[in-house]
Amino acid sequence: MRYGKEDCGSLFVVVAPVLRFADVGYNANIRIDELGEPERIISGFAPELFGSPLVDGDILSVETVLKNGVPYYNYEVKPHHLVSATAVGNRLFILATSANSRQWRKGEAALRKAQQSFSVPSV
Repeated sequence: MRYGKEDCGSLFVVVAPVLRFADVGYNANIRIDELGEPERIISGFAPELFGSPLVDGDILSVETVLKNGVPYYNYEVKPHHLVSATAVGNRLFILATSANSRQWRKGEAALRKAQQSFSVPSV
């Protein structure tokens, strides 16, 4: 991810079925808060997002925000990971950013802006 001329780190989006967390029917309309606590969601995807499971103390902060009536979980995870997750329909959508220390120093504001601006259309 670039912000101006600076390399701020990486950003990727994961789209996964909510069936990973709940047994729901075809064409279900699930919201993320129906799938469990924020820690359950991030822990379930930690190996894919960070390359290893989370350990105690890795989650620095968790915030639940509403955007157009849809709940989002926003996380800050050590070291230098920002994640935003939501569920719409029968899919879970996750935006994850990652940076090394140098990228974080120069691009933290851009990474936080990307996390805060993440949204998906509601159904």
